[in-house]
Amino acid sequence: MILIATGVAVALLTAGAFALFNGDGSTESAQAAQTSPQATRPQADPPRTAPTRASRGGTRSPEPEKNTEPESKPRPKPKKKPRKVLQSGSCQASYYWEGQMTASGEPFDPSELTAAHKTLPMGSKVRVTNKNNGRSVIVRINDRGPYAGGRCLDLSKAAMVKVGGTGSGVIPVRYEVLA
Repeated sequence: MILIATGVAVALLTAGAFALFNGDGSTESAQAAQTSPQATRPQADPPRTAPTRASRGGTRSPEPEKNTEPESKPRPKPKKKPRKVLQSGSCQASYYWEGQMTASGEPFDPSELTAAHKTLPMGSKVRVTNKNNGRSVIVRINDRGPYAGGRCLDLSKAAMVKVGGTGSGVIPVRYEVLA
């Protein structure tokens, strides 16, 4: 029988013969020569050091020195000066979100922290606290209302979300008119 050798078989035989004549005599190299050739992976570039000058020829600013002292505790945020309360009370508050003109002449924006009150001056700042959960928000009076009985404030939707009352629609609140 005549054996017909393909290009791959010749290459394998040649590589096996080279491994045997190489003289190391290890079976691993002979086995590696008999297996099919593996795809070679490109070698990764070695890590580069950071350049000492800027890429456009200018010098870089010096690196800040690392602080070797143990980190100190973060400074507490300065507390805001409490505002003087001019008037306070309790009532029911509702909210509204429809776009319309307010009594102050500005267009109503439900994403702003505003409210409607029947008698407070326009621009007054009022702290509104939800009695159910204690959450509060400071709103600006820019509209008149509400006109439903038992309610003293009509909050914008954003203000009602801040105090956590959008689920019920009407909530008991404590209000404080701030100086």
